[in-house]
Amino acid sequence: MMFKLSRPLTRALFVCLVALVAGCGLLPSETDKDREMARWPEDRLYQAAKDRLEQGSCSGAIEYYEKLQNRYPFGMYTQQAQLELAYCYYKTDEPGSAISTIDRFIKLYPSHPHMPYAYYLRGLVNFGAGQGLAERYVKKDPSQRDPGAALKSFNDFSEVIKRFPDSKYVEDAQLRMRHLRNLLAQHEVNVANYYMRRGAFVAAANRARYVVENYQQTPAMPEALVLMAKSYKVLELDELSNDALRVLELNFPNYPGIEEVKETRVH
Repeated sequence: MMFKLSRPLTRALFVCLVALVAGCGLLPSETDKDREMARWPEDRLYQAAKDRLEQGSCSGAIEYYEKLQNRYPFGMYTQQAQLELAYCYYKTDEPGSAISTIDRFIKLYPSHPHMPYAYYLRGLVNFGAGQGLAERYVKKDPSQRDPGAALKSFNDFSEVIKRFPDSKYVEDAQLRMRHLRNLLAQHEVNVANYYMRRGAFVAAANRARYVVENYQQTPAMPEALVLMAKSYKVLELDELSNDALRVLELNFPNYPGIEEVKETRVH
């Protein structure tokens, strides 16, 4: 006696059969790919990574670069691969991995001809490190961020200029340093304003003076002078307050903060 299977039951049996065959290893699996790649020579792994990098797929390139690093730690492509891997980490928003890879490269190969690029790339990574995902959609004043990454970036670009003055990265490094100086100066002014609002006039004066002494020719300078003059006036340090006001009037004669200083009252 023969039974005829219904179509739904036939499909269910087929799915089970496919799963069984796959479980037995008769269908290709992810481990098969790994075993095949394990036989790849160094140059093939590097070329696979390079191809993906040139195609704009940094996430795809990372897989091959990491395998290359693990399998051939002292190979002929290792040094170049480290820099390209660091770049891919940078492009895929993995700043921690990028920095650690660059630091390892700098430590292991201090005389490498691409050392200027290593410092420049580290500067780029730190340059964007303070920006979170939300800030890509909701703009935030960069001077309100933690200045730690900006200061590290500034130092990295400074190294490029001092150690490799003939490098092709110098011009861009100088432009970025100018931008970072403005951010760092404005951050100090923001902190000084915070102290002023809370009545911590000594702390406010010290922060403002730091800007005047270390970040001259930045847009934050006139506001820093205003804060110095106001805080010293409240503290009844009239000579210091008048000195700051005099510098402000001489260099920024039309700055509206001049009247603020004159109208500031001593409590």
